[in-house]
Amino acid sequence: MNSGCRHAPSRVGIPTLLPIRHAPRTRTRKGAFAFSRFKPKNDLFYDLFSSSAHTLATATKVLAELFDPEADIAAIATRMVELEHECDRITDEPFRTLNSSFVTPFDRSDIYLLGSSLDDVMDHMEAATHLATLYRVPRIPPHLCDVIGVLDNCAKVTSDAMPRLATMKNLEPYWIEMNALENRADQMYRSFLAELFDGNVDALTVMKLKDIADELEDAADAFERVSHVVESIVLKES
Repeated sequence: MNSGCRHAPSRVGIPTLLPIRHAPRTRTRKGAFAFSRFKPKNDLFYDLFSSSAHTLATATKVLAELFDPEADIAAIATRMVELEHECDRITDEPFRTLNSSFVTPFDRSDIYLLGSSLDDVMDHMEAATHLATLYRVPRIPPHLCDVIGVLDNCAKVTSDAMPRLATMKNLEPYWIEMNALENRADQMYRSFLAELFDGNVDALTVMKLKDIADELEDAADAFERVSHVVESIVLKES
């Protein structure tokens, strides 16, 4: 008999589906979802980058020995070759580790780029001392000594910054200071060229000293490129 009432369908035997509750997603200041906390942390990469930067700091101290008018340039060049080999060894380790690592602390291409950029700095500094030996330069002019002083500051700032890469914090002052140091090196390089080409130096010596100056300037540029890579990594991971 139809009573005019509609009965709710029976739910016997039908499981009740509860709504899925998603964990709240934390947004960064740029609106990207912050999943970085789920990434496994591999301290090996950070340790190797710090070791590479420390080797660069040691190398600039060796370069600074060229300030001494009685410096043994050949002996300094030999020590720079040893440091360059050490830097190569440290740089190769992250590359080998990448091939056997399923997960990395940040993008693989950035790991390659950072390792290569640190190694480039060492290559240019070693090349400068190698040329000084080959060309039998008796002493390094004061303006080039000033550039080496800036490289020493670059190495210190870089060495201080690399351990902070593990937390991605307080790194902005690093790349700002690196930009200022590189600009200072540029100014010193140009002043040296102006002095070199003023007509008081013979042409052969001009060519020799300019080659050495170019390598030191390239080292300053390479230091700044390292900071650009770090800045890019921080922006991607933030």
